[in-house]
This record gives sequence, C-alpha cells and structure tokens, in this order.
Amino acid sequence: MPNLLKSFRNSVKHWYIPLILGILFILFGIYVFSSPLETYLALSVLFSVSFIVSGLFDIFFSLNNTKFLNGWGWYLITGLLSLAMGIYLVTYPKISMTILPFIVGFTVMFRSFQLLGISFDLKEAHILRWGNLAVFSILGIILSFMLLANPIFSGISLVVLTGLSFIFVGAASVVLAFNLKKLKNYPNKLSSELKERIETLQNEINDKMK
Repeated sequence: MPNLLKSFRNSVKHWYIPLILGILFILFGIYVFSSPLETYLALSVLFSVSFIVSGLFDIFFSLNNTKFLNGWGWYLITGLLSLAMGIYLVTYPKISMTILPFIVGFTVMFRSFQLLGISFDLKEAHILRWGNLAVFSILGIILSFMLLANPIFSGISLVVLTGLSFIFVGAASVVLAFNLKKLKNYPNKLSSELKERIETLQNEINDKMK
C-alpha cells in the first residue's frame, strides 16, 4: 500500500530516459547481431560508448527520482557500473576476446537484475503489465549467464548471444518506460474525492502503526 500511495502522490521524472536507452540498446543489439565474429573485438569501442552513455543516463535518472521512485537505487548502482565498464573499455580498447564477453555479460546481467527488481516494485504499485518487464529481464539474465559461461555454449555464436542480450535488455527498458509513464499519469486520472479517500486511508494506516 505505501508504494501505491507514493505513486499516486508523486510523478516520476524523466520517464522517457529508459525509453531512449531501450531503443539505443535494441538498435545496438541488431547491429551487433548482424556483425561477423571477426569484427566483434572491433565493436569494443561501440560497447564502451553505449555503456558510458547508458551509465550517465541512469545516474541522471536515479538522482532525479530519489523521492519518486522506490527502485532509484538500482538505477544509480547500474549507472555507476555501466560507466565504470565503459571507461575501462575506453582505457583498454585492445582488450582480448576472452575478457570482452565477461564485461558485456556482467553489465547486461546486472542491468537485467535491476529491471527485474523494478518489475516487482511495479507489481506492488499494481501496474498490470509488470509481468512483461519481468519476462524480458529474465531472458536478459539467461543470455548474460550464457555469455559468461562461454565457451561452454560455443555452439551458439558469441555475436548472437551478445546481440540478443542487448535486444532483450532494450525491450525491458522500453516496457519499463511506458509503465513509468502510466504511473506518472495516475494522479491525473484520480478524482479529487478518490484522492481524499486515499489520503484518509493513509492516515488511518499511519495511526494504526503508531
């Protein structure tokens, strides 16, 4: 109940940031998916750029929603991790093929866990389509584990795994953005009478907890 009431009283700021990131990840995943294995290492530059950009966006989004979004801490940690990975790749552009999949895998895995955690926050806020976000997040986690387990999954192309990982994480971010937009619009859909009832219920809950 506190999460739901918090959603009614506040508006999520910059809900479109996960949408922008999601589209970028999907486009980047498609590009990686279509690249031959021998150019995978050359893509480390693009990996670094994508991680730095997504990290900065996540940090900005989290710091602007500390009072409005229960899962803002996930975004801050993920943003710092992505930024650190991006800077590392910029510093060491000639990183070996052995190390690169682990960097990509860990970053995608953590971002997927972040989105999965936020999906449960949305469930508590009674957002009906939270399950779509959870499904895409779980798929991202599975693919990231497959990347980390390479070469156990050597029968599956490294490029394919990386491309699909980015696509599923991007799809999860897009779903999250539209769920946050729906959360943002909730206060406008509530009548003043219903808002008063919610506030009254909140006060009753607070009184019982004292």
